[in-house]
Amino acid sequence: MILHDLIDYDTLRVIWWLLLGILLIAFAVMDGFDLGSAVLLPFVGKNDLERRVVINAVGPVWEGNQVWLILGGGAIFAAWPPLYAVSFSGFYLAMFAILFALILRPVGFKYRSKRDSVAWRNRWDWALFIGGFVPVLVMGVAVGNVLQGVPFRFSSDLRIFYEGTTLFELLNPFGLLAGLLSVAMTVMHGAAWLVLKAEGPVAARARSYGSVAAIVTIVLFAIGGLWLWAGIDGYRITSEIASGGHSNPLSKTVEMAPGAWFANYGAHPWTMIAPALGFIGAAGALLFLRARWEVATMLSSSLSILGIISTVGLSMFPFILPSSIAPDASLTVWDASSSHLTLFIMLIVTLIFIPIIVAYTSWVYRVLWGKVKEKEIERESGHAY
Repeated sequence: MILHDLIDYDTLRVIWWLLLGILLIAFAVMDGFDLGSAVLLPFVGKNDLERRVVINAVGPVWEGNQVWLILGGGAIFAAWPPLYAVSFSGFYLAMFAILFALILRPVGFKYRSKRDSVAWRNRWDWALFIGGFVPVLVMGVAVGNVLQGVPFRFSSDLRIFYEGTTLFELLNPFGLLAGLLSVAMTVMHGAAWLVLKAEGPVAARARSYGSVAAIVTIVLFAIGGLWLWAGIDGYRITSEIASGGHSNPLSKTVEMAPGAWFANYGAHPWTMIAPALGFIGAAGALLFLRARWEVATMLSSSLSILGIISTVGLSMFPFILPSSIAPDASLTVWDASSSHLTLFIMLIVTLIFIPIIVAYTSWVYRVLWGKVKEKEIERESGHAY
């Protein structure tokens, strides 16, 4: 027996679908509070010292947190090549906007204190705001468009043709709703982190903004679900599914139908756990923010992110990127993956390195545990951000 035959091809595909979801959730949880804190920076910090508290709350960890974004992109590239090809080419301008905004973060952290000028530092504070707000908004808009379907097709020899026009095409009403939900969710998470790490006025303002963001998250999540149910067609496979066959997106037939994105919840009622966690986590974050239970707030906010992202994945399964102009070309778990051997080798590598990353990250957070205090920042002005 060949070694990679120890795990069936269809099982490996599901495992990598799960791993991709885990990596995306890990990025949203770990880097989400960095981005949310950046969005809150101009509002919770009313003077330079308070803004330095916010920056120092995320400055030592944000670079390590971005490893999950790199891992997610790498997993898409290696495990789901057609998904990588369609999304990174079709969403090229959106990706460029995200990368441009993310580049502002390290530059902002490093250059903000290079000049002792209020105007200089204010400009970099707003650059950090853009570096947090734009990626979160655009990523949410992208998810909203994925749920509606993306305008791409394949030729008979599997060449990809993206029929979209401009970046503004993505800014449709449902896409913007998903983008605003992403922003609200991230601001809630960032506020939970600042309440955990900061004291005094910064923590108090973060508590207020986080409470509003939690309420907005609940409302927008509910509106998004109702909108999907009543106004947006989902996708379903109408032909036989060859779950262990070769990857060929054109080997099936797909139809669009109202309410199709909710079929998995009827067929597998346990999947209702995901949207329930989205609501319960946000409600818990709201209650714990008001009760000043800092760790519980952070855990509840993370739980909400887990639930909201899982809701999208479970609703769409087995689809990972539906096509709005050629439904039969939609990419699914069963026809858009790399080879059996590639997925197996990647799984072994992942099982080795992910625990190392988690262990190192846990050690870093343990070392850096504790509040960021204004007096310490003033005393260590040469070392703090």
